[in-house]
Amino acid sequence: MGRGRVELKRIENKINRQVTFSKRRNGLLKKAYELSVLCDAEVALIVFSSRGKLYEFGSAGTTKTLERYQRCCFTPQDNNSIERETQNWYQEVNKLKAKYESLQRTQRHLLGEDLGPLSVKELQNLEKQLEGALALARQRKTQIMIEQMEDLRKKERHLGDLNKQLKYKLEAEGQNLNAIQDLWHTGATDGPSHFTLHPSQSNPLDCDPGPVLQIGYHNFVQADQGSSLPRSMGGETNFMQGWVL
Repeated sequence: MGRGRVELKRIENKINRQVTFSKRRNGLLKKAYELSVLCDAEVALIVFSSRGKLYEFGSAGTTKTLERYQRCCFTPQDNNSIERETQNWYQEVNKLKAKYESLQRTQRHLLGEDLGPLSVKELQNLEKQLEGALALARQRKTQIMIEQMEDLRKKERHLGDLNKQLKYKLEAEGQNLNAIQDLWHTGATDGPSHFTLHPSQSNPLDCDPGPVLQIGYHNFVQADQGSSLPRSMGGETNFMQGWVL
């Protein structure tokens, strides 16, 4: 009598579920081993239980088989993405290069160089561009000059105000100086003199110097009319003749 068909649904009984997991896990591992031996296939099997326990089988090693799986599944996609990205960058570089060459050519045309290949229409467009640029440059120059003139006017007004203030100060100081000079002249003319002599010193040359003592060898004082006579010791000058130190 054959085995009946088992209904595929979760086993509610915890013990029966654990027993069934152990039996079928061992059978699955056995079938993987038989497949690798009989067919010379590289087989890898990984099983995690409900409790998180790991069970694995690898005929050539689980890690090696997983690396081979990654090379087969992900590398072609990466290569394709890298190739597409490289093509995009190459196209972008070509666009930038063409734009750079166009800008260089336009600059040479604006400087008046390489005008031979240009047609009449292109020359007219170039002329319009130059006239527009010249008009903008003149407008900007006029604006800058007006701003500078306005700044100079402000500085002129400021300096004028400073000049007026200094002028008022000088006038005020001049008025004060004139008033001081007037007071000085008035006091010198009308006021009494502060430098007066004592009555006894009205003639300072009339004072008597008193007796004079002369010490030394006798001197001859010339008298009137060139006569040379020594004065006596009892004279007016108290001169002592023949004094020896």
